[in-house]
Amino acid sequence: MIAIASDHGGYALKEILKEHLAAAGIPADDLGCAGEQVDYPDYAASLCRAVAAGKYDRGILICGTGIGISIAANKIHGIRAALCGDCYSAEMARQHNDANVLCLGGRVVGSELAKKIVDTFLTTGFSHGENHIRRIAKIAALED
Repeated sequence: MIAIASDHGGYALKEILKEHLAAAGIPADDLGCAGEQVDYPDYAASLCRAVAAGKYDRGILICGTGIGISIAANKIHGIRAALCGDCYSAEMARQHNDANVLCLGGRVVGSELAKKIVDTFLTTGFSHGENHIRRIAKIAALED
């Protein structure tokens, strides 16, 4: 199960991506916002806490640039959020970093590219390479 959330700057892209996920038969829960002006850290925290608790397999967060929401997301223990503006970054975020949250900039990435990035993020698996496992463990150790 996927969770998706945004602030007002990412709302339009979130709505497009919800339709894209539904058309692909991918269940996704919308954790807000409803288009009103909000503070992105609140939505990042809500979604990321649910992902970290195991309620969702992965999450998608969207703000205007993707920067603020990705910074906020990575403050939550157990989250490896990646701001991606291209498919290669999304692929590497999954394969090498086992990223569990994708962040996008609703004012930066066009909707067609965003769909491709989401598809790449959701269909790419973690490599389970020893070097990547070691590096992820080192990242986790930084969270204390």
